[in-house]
Amino acid sequence: MKALVLAGGKGTRLRPFSDSTAKQLVPVANKPVLLYGLEAIAAAGITEVGIVVGDRGAEIRAAVGDGARLGLRVSYLTQDRPAGLAHGVQIARDFLGDDDFVMYLGDNVFTDGIGDLVARFLTGGCASMLLLAKVEDTSEYGIAVVDGQGRVSGLVEKPERSVSDLAVTGAYAFSPAIHEAVRAIRPSARGELEITDAVRWLVDNGHHVRAEMCTGYWRDTGRIDDWLDCDRTILDTVERDVRGQVDAESVLLGQVVVDPTARVVRSRVTGPVVVGAGATLRDADVGPHLSVGPHSLVERSAVARSVLLERSTVSGVRGLTDSIIGRGAQVHGTRSTATLILGDAGTATVTG
Repeated sequence: MKALVLAGGKGTRLRPFSDSTAKQLVPVANKPVLLYGLEAIAAAGITEVGIVVGDRGAEIRAAVGDGARLGLRVSYLTQDRPAGLAHGVQIARDFLGDDDFVMYLGDNVFTDGIGDLVARFLTGGCASMLLLAKVEDTSEYGIAVVDGQGRVSGLVEKPERSVSDLAVTGAYAFSPAIHEAVRAIRPSARGELEITDAVRWLVDNGHHVRAEMCTGYWRDTGRIDDWLDCDRTILDTVERDVRGQVDAESVLLGQVVVDPTARVVRSRVTGPVVVGAGATLRDADVGPHLSVGPHSLVERSAVARSVLLERSTVSGVRGLTDSIIGRGAQVHGTRSTATLILGDAGTATVTG
């Protein structure tokens, strides 16, 4: 079985951060989100992976390489424009051959991985298996209608009225039958080849499509709020690992990770917190739920429930929460509180 990872989307909903980096490389607990997917694929026993990349393909290649350190063999497939998930399957035809495969959206995170999906698909005798999750707002997702035997009988893309509460997540399993479906469909109103249309074609033409329920946490990190939520959830899973320089006046409580090249000086750190390479905390009170990116600085500040990207600075702000601070951005202030979404190289002054 192979894996097809889609990493070519532009990530417009993550602006301003996606203006300077691929959306699949935004960090979650200081690790690019794409790597969580690749690790899940490896854990499921799949070794041969094709990654569909777009105009930020060089960044994806630099982050993943040939996949050897993850136990994978990675090939790169270039998509000249974002033209839909089914288009990703179409351009991967030669790579996929006549093998079964998992399709994984590169900005999704599943804390329980995809091992059950793969195992049940391989023994289920179906043309496709969709990993589904219950959601409250069905208008934002492709929604599956499932009968009492777990068979998918219909799919509706972002329905205006509820037909089911089962959203199609970012992991699918396919037999080679999907290739006929992709050839048969036409672009949607937005000009893209939709994977929901291809799966619907399978259903309408008598192919067996089954549902597998997602048992753990799932998040598509394509929005700011979802990125923050995912970061907090993954931070809850980290184990304490303090290897950096921590002075005697500092207090570290709970799940705290401090990189060997990071420094903590006269600070209180309440986990879960991850402090990246070369970062410094000085006279700070940070956490819980904080990711401090590489070579960032937090001084004379209190910061929680936030993501600080590399080389960012937070100084003199006594209550920064629920924020994302971009690469090389600087936040300065007096004893005040703030929630900020600040792009790369931006500056903000918090007063009051």
